[in-house]
Amino acid sequence: MQFISEPAPAIAPDWFARPSTQVAPDLLGCTLVRQLPSGAVIRGLIVETEAYAPGDPACHAYRRQTQRNAVMFGPAGLTYVYLIYGIYHCLNLVTDGDGVPSAVLLRALQLEAVSAGGDRAATQKLDRVAAGPGKLCRALQIDQTLNAHALRPNTALWVEHRSPDCDRALAQMPDAITQTTRIGLTQGVELPWRWYLTQSKAVSKR
Repeated sequence: MQFISEPAPAIAPDWFARPSTQVAPDLLGCTLVRQLPSGAVIRGLIVETEAYAPGDPACHAYRRQTQRNAVMFGPAGLTYVYLIYGIYHCLNLVTDGDGVPSAVLLRALQLEAVSAGGDRAATQKLDRVAAGPGKLCRALQIDQTLNAHALRPNTALWVEHRSPDCDRALAQMPDAITQTTRIGLTQGVELPWRWYLTQSKAVSKR
């Protein structure tokens, strides 16, 4: 079954003001929207997420606040973008209360490229282009200039709620979402804080 990305109301910042372990699975089926400087819009269904929280040794803010992770201590609904291996960017959405370092990593999108005019007939569906956090950022042209960006409609980045069709599809499939351990970590590897849409072809790794 395909989960189609359709326009829906934008998610307000207070929706993110919950523990990351609650927000991460709830983001599945929502849509990340990227508006490029040219005016072109890229939409992608969120199909894989990971949660990072206080007390989690894999969390960037586990030891203390630094210049790099400072945005994680800010209000919910901001982006946290960082560089790994010197070449790949990763996009996180800040969650929980102000001062509580918590975020959700977006690991994969089922991507749609939509023209600047919004011509749905011209949309090209893509499977593997954003199947991984580095590939996601490359496909959406996300880098550290978008760190601490407030997620709001008609800006560079925002998130939309699940469409009614997506909600119905998830409700009809008892195994629609898989919960498992996170990927590529050396600490906190036992925590089952990764979620993905079971049938999606865009998931980075099963």
